[in-house]
Amino acid sequence: MGHTLPLFHLYGDPPDDQAFDFIHVETIASRSSIHDWTIRAHRHRNLFQILLIERGGGEMTFDAARLPFAAPSAILVPAAIAHGFRFEPIVTQGWVLSFTEDAIIALADRTGEVLLHLRETAGHPIVPIADEAERTRLSALCNELFEEGSLARQGYRVAMRGLISIIAVGVVRLAASRARNINVTLQPTDATVTRFRALVDEFFVTKRQLGFYAEKLGMTIDRLHDRVKSAIGVTPGHLIRQRILIEAKRQLVFTTQPIQDIARELAFVDPSHFARFFRTYTGMTPQEFRDHRT
Repeated sequence: MGHTLPLFHLYGDPPDDQAFDFIHVETIASRSSIHDWTIRAHRHRNLFQILLIERGGGEMTFDAARLPFAAPSAILVPAAIAHGFRFEPIVTQGWVLSFTEDAIIALADRTGEVLLHLRETAGHPIVPIADEAERTRLSALCNELFEEGSLARQGYRVAMRGLISIIAVGVVRLAASRARNINVTLQPTDATVTRFRALVDEFFVTKRQLGFYAEKLGMTIDRLHDRVKSAIGVTPGHLIRQRILIEAKRQLVFTTQPIQDIARELAFVDPSHFARFFRTYTGMTPQEFRDHRT
């Protein structure tokens, strides 16, 4: 597939590196029907997606693989993974949930446990739903998530974070049950990338140099760069910067800490350095971002 695949925010929309605390839900038909039920191969830089297939089916592209799927099932698509869909026209029904990873961490998963299991589960992206009661439950949760986003009532952001977390946990449980029943060990799409992400989560505040991570992983910097870029289409440096930005945005939105304190906690030499970094990668200053989000 190479590196010429389109990079979107939502399919057809330009990338949005400023996306934060973002949750979007829509029906499968709402977007695919206007594209002849075909979503061509593409990537999302910073969105995780869960699809709930309630009726119909089709075929998905997942990296270099082509995988058939049928209802009822859930499909997991991590950020930066090349993917596309060809749905059975008209008959296919279900939901597409798109969210930035911080949306779950913000409320219900501060340890990152759910996200880790989602990433591991996505090594086998199609999760059949054998239990009709569970399909009905997940469908009802998706409907509720859609209603919260559409009506935007008081507290809807908190409600949406909670609902997306419950749905994610439900899919992880289904995948765990599948693994037990058919003796499948869930593996991450790429073990090196998973280990690198875990190291970044642990050390991103104090360790910004690729040499540190390459040494931890027992490989050269060039090898680490090539492995990560080949697996997910972005560089290791990009992942480190995005992790710093996620933490910075979280602190700006969910705390009242002075910006200079946030800069110090994130190991920037001074607030002006932090402001330059933040503006370079988001297009606005930390104060502008805080004012915009609160």
